[in-house]
Amino acid sequence: MAPSPEPHVAPARPPLKEKAPPPVLTKAKPPVSVRVAQVFWILSLVAGAAGVVYAFIIRIAQLPAIEKLVKGVEAHRADSTYESAAQIVFWCIFGAMIAVVFLQIVFFVSFRNRRSSVRWWQFGTLFLQGIVLIFAHELVAMGDRGKPLEIILGTQYLLAIIALCVSLLPPALRWSARKYDIRRGPSA
Repeated sequence: MAPSPEPHVAPARPPLKEKAPPPVLTKAKPPVSVRVAQVFWILSLVAGAAGVVYAFIIRIAQLPAIEKLVKGVEAHRADSTYESAAQIVFWCIFGAMIAVVFLQIVFFVSFRNRRSSVRWWQFGTLFLQGIVLIFAHELVAMGDRGKPLEIILGTQYLLAIIALCVSLLPPALRWSARKYDIRRGPSA
């Protein structure tokens, strides 16, 4: 007689829960330094937008002063040449102010999305903004109506410098370097 087969034993069931839960992408709150930097960037953007609006409002009043400045370069041209040159000077400075605000918006969004090397681009924007501030001071922000424009643009520049400095603090640098927030296991 043949030996009787052993009763069939089922293999051990695999555990339903693994020891190491899978990583889960999550949206963690940024550190305080990042939030403060974002507030200063937003305030700088608001100041820049206010400067653009104010410059547009005072453009007609500022054109005679710009014409006088252009006439000081060479006084032997027709009046229409000075008017055209004053228009060109104003609109170039105005366009540069708009470009600075637009670039600040783009790099602010990049900063919020943790793009690499965005702080270098923001620094470049500060450099461009400083040049625009100098040219606006010398060519557009003249007289009593130009003084508030100079103050607004200076405030925008100062707020952007503070925002960049705060974004260079160690917690903000660690937050940017992480790229993604990962949580292990179920949410508590």
